[in-house]
Amino acid sequence: MSVQERKPNILVPSSHSTTHLKKGEELELECIAEGLPTPKVEWVRDNLPKRSHIKNFGKVLTMANVTELDEGKYTCKAKNDLGEAVHHFNVVVEEPPSWQEEQVKSQLAEIGSDIHIKCSATGKPQPTITWKRNGQPLDDFPSTSHRVLDDGIIILRAEERDTAVYQCEASNKHGTILANTNVLVMNHPPLILTQNYLEYATMLGKSVIMDCKVFSSPPAALNWRREDPEGSVDGERYSLLKNGSLQIHKVEMEDMGQYKCSASNSEGTASITTELFIKDSTRIVEPPQDIKVIRGSMAELECQVECDPTLRRQLEILWMKDGINILSNFSEKYFADDGVLQIVNVSNSGQGKYTCIVRTSLDQDTASAYITVLDVPDPPVQLTLSDLKDRSVRLNWAAAGDHNSPITEFIIQYEENHWEPGTWKELLRVASSQFSAPLTIYGHINYQFRVIAVNAIGRSHPSMPSERYKTPPCAPDRNPENIKIEGHLPHQMDISWEPLLPVEHNGPGLEYKLSYRLLGVEDSWKEQMVKRHSFVVRDTPTFVPYEVKIQAFNHHGWAPEPRVVTGYSGEDLPLAPPEDVSVEVLNSTLLRVSWSPVPQTALRGHLGGYTVHWWRTKSLLTSESIPSERQSLNIPGNRSHTIVPGLKPFSKYNLTVNVFNRRGNGPSSSPISFTTPQGVPKKPYDLKATNFQKDSIKLVWAPPLVTNGFLTGYLLQYQTVNETVGKLISVNISAPDTTDWVLHDLQEDNWYKFYLRACTQVGCGSAISEEGSTVPEAFVLNISTFVSDTSARISWRTSGERSDSQLYVAIMNHRDGIWQLSEALNTSKGFHIVEGLSPGTVYTVRLQASHGVDGPSIFEEVFKTRKVSSKQAAGSQEWFVGMMCAVALLTLLVLIGCFVLKNKGGKYAVKEKEESPADLESHGMGEETPCEYSDNDEKPLKSSQQLLRDISEDDSSEDSSVMSDDEDCEFNEDGSFIGEYSGHKRRASMEVNGHAPGTS
Repeated sequence: MSVQERKPNILVPSSHSTTHLKKGEELELECIAEGLPTPKVEWVRDNLPKRSHIKNFGKVLTMANVTELDEGKYTCKAKNDLGEAVHHFNVVVEEPPSWQEEQVKSQLAEIGSDIHIKCSATGKPQPTITWKRNGQPLDDFPSTSHRVLDDGIIILRAEERDTAVYQCEASNKHGTILANTNVLVMNHPPLILTQNYLEYATMLGKSVIMDCKVFSSPPAALNWRREDPEGSVDGERYSLLKNGSLQIHKVEMEDMGQYKCSASNSEGTASITTELFIKDSTRIVEPPQDIKVIRGSMAELECQVECDPTLRRQLEILWMKDGINILSNFSEKYFADDGVLQIVNVSNSGQGKYTCIVRTSLDQDTASAYITVLDVPDPPVQLTLSDLKDRSVRLNWAAAGDHNSPITEFIIQYEENHWEPGTWKELLRVASSQFSAPLTIYGHINYQFRVIAVNAIGRSHPSMPSERYKTPPCAPDRNPENIKIEGHLPHQMDISWEPLLPVEHNGPGLEYKLSYRLLGVEDSWKEQMVKRHSFVVRDTPTFVPYEVKIQAFNHHGWAPEPRVVTGYSGEDLPLAPPEDVSVEVLNSTLLRVSWSPVPQTALRGHLGGYTVHWWRTKSLLTSESIPSERQSLNIPGNRSHTIVPGLKPFSKYNLTVNVFNRRGNGPSSSPISFTTPQGVPKKPYDLKATNFQKDSIKLVWAPPLVTNGFLTGYLLQYQTVNETVGKLISVNISAPDTTDWVLHDLQEDNWYKFYLRACTQVGCGSAISEEGSTVPEAFVLNISTFVSDTSARISWRTSGERSDSQLYVAIMNHRDGIWQLSEALNTSKGFHIVEGLSPGTVYTVRLQASHGVDGPSIFEEVFKTRKVSSKQAAGSQEWFVGMMCAVALLTLLVLIGCFVLKNKGGKYAVKEKEESPADLESHGMGEETPCEYSDNDEKPLKSSQQLLRDISEDDSSEDSSVMSDDEDCEFNEDGSFIGEYSGHKRRASMEVNGHAPGTS
């Protein structure tokens, strides 16, 4: 039975259809057809949107989020060979209400004016408009002043009662929208909302807007003018904006000043005053510069700014890298301070454009720089081997990135896995323009290669290794080098050489053939095969020449014929001393020695040189013998004379010479004697300037420790050294035993420098120097010391006394060199007692007298405390106990006396106290003989008297008279050591232990 074909027929939908959709919804159209053959369905529409989708074998058309543009006719066609069927869909897209234009939110109207309120809405279907006032239908407020129009309402001749909120409501079946309009009906004088006396600032050449916002009804008329200085604001550079603000274009310096904005209407007037300031522009005066930095180092960019001083506190400096704020995004690597940006540990990612942005509230400026990061190159790549031969190969490679520093060369390294596996060694260096190189290689080695790129920053990491290549074995290419022939013993010859490197073996079984023979004596070679690189030939004659050659060998053959070297067998000690030794004394410390060379036959080895020995036997100054202390001087090579330095003058010496070779020293020549003449002395041991007077100074010195001859006297020279240096004056002192000298006829109040040289008949030696000054007549201070074992009484007297003078006493222990400063004293006091000193110790006491603005005078004295025996120490302890008891008893007696006096009359007898013989110091000192010391037991008593005087002393005039008795005292070694060592008067401030003299 045959099937009858039929043309297409639309089954769904069965009739013409219209589809209503809301804007934004999804469209879905279905078209089902039947026929035989089965028809093919297609959808037809002008500009069918791309977002439409055909589903279910063409039966369904869908489209999401439809708009008004999707509205229209859609056609479904079903086709087969017999014909087609068509169905039309009408798509209608509707939408809820929306406003056609922005609605007015509020209106201010004056009384009696007409007010228009617009309300225009659109939608599908068209919305219906209804009006309300304060939420109630407008019809509930009957008034002839309301007129409803198509797109709004009008309020005629408005009154204050018409002030309200008017609502427009637009609605259709898809929704409702509502708009409110505030209407305020009133009359009001101008109210300026902008604050009075505002200050505005701008930059020269820029634009500025000064505000003047006004509330008024009816609208106010605005007027701007300058007040200080007065003037109008008419012209092209001035614009009055709709909101009442005044804009000044391209501000000039004369625009700075005060401005007044006035507003007026029928109800009144109002005004405000503003002031305009012109600021200096913010600008970058030192922009950052392009730099190149090495990776891992620190980069620094500088951005120096100038801005108006009044804007300095609000100045902000930002840094951007390639448009990104680096301080907020990469703060761990960047540090910014006062216009300087530091980038620590710069990496390759740090390369880029850096921008400095400086800104205030008024303006800004920018500047940029580029940082280029330099680094070692990337490793070469693509290593290949070509031209593979027995003893050569070509290596090829490609360069990689150079990191901003051009590659200068390539280093080729090799590694072999037999002798030193894993160790890479340099083979060749080639220029940066080469990317292949022929390599000469050894036999019997399994090679691999790698390449390192080099630029100015350094070397790259090595490339990946090439494939391995093993060369076939062959005979050695060369023989050993650096052959050494030595004789460590007289009858043998030690031969050593530098062996071939392992890679130079070229094959297995490497050995060396050693050949040797006597030079000019033997024709045939003696041969020895050895595997090491040294050999000892025994039973040789002493120091005779040999010929030697060494040839390399392996299992594949011999190296080329070796070269012949010459050497000597072992050495022995020389047999003879130098002859004809003579000396020539050049001066008191220098000697010339000469001799005849030792013959070669007696050397028995290679000549090393000669040794001169000398030793001092006697001083001609004292005629005393001196223990032998040999000195020597080696003279290398074949020399026959030398200069011997460092001799002592005025002495007797012996001298010998011997020859030496590698084996050792030969016999010494017979000693010869010589003497050195007198020389100049060393400088005197000490020099002190003392006893400063207004026209004289005394100099005291000690002889030189080394005289180098007989002293004949001294040369004394001196000159003034004030603002300028005076003429040098010389004094010859012909008596060698002189140790002091007084210079007279000096100038008052001058500073002098003294030079003293000791002399022999040869001449005068180097000088010791000292400085000192004469004193002005206004003030002279002479000091002396009176010492015991643990205390010292410092006494002084003055002339030309000044009422403004104060005295500071400082003392220094020579063991530690530390000064200790006393309190300030009056110069008229006459003495000061220092206690707590160490027995048998040298001290320096310094007196500094200050004279107000004239500066200080400084005087010094050296003394030594007495040594204490054990008996005296015990006596001191007993004295101390007795002294403490006496003090306690004296205190008790004073208290009892005061109590009796109080009971008698209650008054203190001042006169009686002053007349009482309580001045123990004056009585005690009056009974003593100045400067006499003994070892009897009265010393503790004297010390106790000094202590009591220190406790009870008053500033009586008797003290000064007592101190005059102590002047010019001299003590032996058990007392003080004054001698002639008085100090210097210096016109400079003194500091002791870091304190100024005036510190109390």
